[in-house]
Amino acid sequence: MPSGVGLLIHIFSMGYMDHDERPAKYFAYLNLFIFNMLLLVLGNNLLVMFVGWEGVGLCSYLLIGFWFTDPAKAAAGMKAFITNRIGDAGFLLGIFTLFSQLETISFSELAVRLPAYLEAVPTENVVAWGAPLTIACLFLFIGAMGKSAQIPLYVWLPDAMAGPTPVSALIHAATMVTAGVYMIIRLNFVFIEAPNVMLVIASVGALTALMAARIGLVQNDIKKVLAYSTVSQLGYMFLAVGVGAFGAGMAHLMTHAFFKALMFLGAGSVIYGMHHEQDMRKMGGLKKQMPITHLTFFCGWLAIIGFPLTSGFFSKDEILWMSMNSPRGHVVLWVIGFVAALMTAFYMTRLMAMTFWGKSRVSEEVHPHESPKVMTVPLMVLAFLSIFAGWLCVPHGVATIIPGHPHNLLDEWIHPLMGKFEMGHGSLTLEFTLMAITLAGVFASVVLAYVLYCKKPELAAKNAKTFKGLYNLLYNKYWVDEFYFKSMIDPLISFSRTLWTKVDVKIIDRVTYNLSDMVRNAGGGLKMAQSGNLQTYALYVLIGLVFSLFFLMVR
Repeated sequence: MPSGVGLLIHIFSMGYMDHDERPAKYFAYLNLFIFNMLLLVLGNNLLVMFVGWEGVGLCSYLLIGFWFTDPAKAAAGMKAFITNRIGDAGFLLGIFTLFSQLETISFSELAVRLPAYLEAVPTENVVAWGAPLTIACLFLFIGAMGKSAQIPLYVWLPDAMAGPTPVSALIHAATMVTAGVYMIIRLNFVFIEAPNVMLVIASVGALTALMAARIGLVQNDIKKVLAYSTVSQLGYMFLAVGVGAFGAGMAHLMTHAFFKALMFLGAGSVIYGMHHEQDMRKMGGLKKQMPITHLTFFCGWLAIIGFPLTSGFFSKDEILWMSMNSPRGHVVLWVIGFVAALMTAFYMTRLMAMTFWGKSRVSEEVHPHESPKVMTVPLMVLAFLSIFAGWLCVPHGVATIIPGHPHNLLDEWIHPLMGKFEMGHGSLTLEFTLMAITLAGVFASVVLAYVLYCKKPELAAKNAKTFKGLYNLLYNKYWVDEFYFKSMIDPLISFSRTLWTKVDVKIIDRVTYNLSDMVRNAGGGLKMAQSGNLQTYALYVLIGLVFSLFFLMVR
């Protein structure tokens, strides 16, 4: 999947970056990114995974800040790099803790040694919060939180939109931001033995899905909407793995890669056709000028809102059902996931309405046009996958009502890697009831967004004024960045500056300079003795001889 999606992004980039001044460097970074993603996925132990993990972090920094002459873009790259390092520190501590207990970091050997370790340790010492295995899983999850943008380390991902749009597609759709989910799935047999951590993972994932969806409701930058959509969908994946539905999490990881790559590249096509305009308030009615982009983007929209029989429907419905049906699930988790699904349908329909449908708000100076084939062909391929890839992971309940009962090929493929955790299928009646409720809610959200932003846009503006406080809270993203700067970053910078002026400059530098001056002055004095005059040297020899004789006579 990383190489397949990466290939399509490479092809799309040939058109999108055709006027850039440094295409060779761009494609070099892009290929290095793909290499590190494959290293992360194919590594057979945690150390090799960590090398790929750090590699994609480095490449994301280079690509997000690719247009580094713009200070905002350079700062976004630095923000992504530093935030990921916080999570990576936790990942390293998790590796060390796991190795201290099982004396291996190989995935296959971990699976073999873990049962013997569990037999040798009392159960209460395994599942307790202070248990080494629980601590290791917590540290590993911190690493996943950083890489996969979960609360509170999600702030770097929306700013990652500063890079070229194909880079956004690669970061959001391929293995970069889903690396944390993949790591937990790969170590599922370890996380299963830490139920407290599983509860934390599910809770953080559900809250992240809800929070990011709420922010996405009011954003006007087309790429920012998709960015918060990614954060929300990643929350769904963590919700799935947190309740033990690793197969469902892996399925959504795959389907999300296709439809999110499609929508980011579709957004790139819109930006390209709109001469680098990203504000949806300055768009509208683009389906006439950009029919291929609109049609393919429409396929991605169907998938992400969970339209029946599309890829997103299969994977998202399975996550919602397992959040209720799993032994580690709960009705509260289902409710949060359900509300996030309604919000997803709303803000994605809002994006479609403000960009492609309704009346045109395009400036007269801008002349929208369809993108070249080198950009639209990858969109067509991804549109096909967004609609039909879900048939590789048809859930059991849905399969029972489809003629022929299709197999869940993805689940069968990864089943040998799964730990012994029985999920069960549960009541089909309850499953279909919850599915019907979800689809009805999604349909209502779509209709509401269509009316507000396509038929009666004045109502949306009126609602924004009526609920100004809530609107500003969401538009300003809960002021989380401002809180981080005020509470942590600015005080740290101030303390570091004080430490530099008081300690580095006034103590360390002064001591260093004084010592160097002493050595230099002493050397200058001794240098006077080396005049190069033979008569002076003869005098020194004579004086030395006299002192030597005097010393011998006195003794």
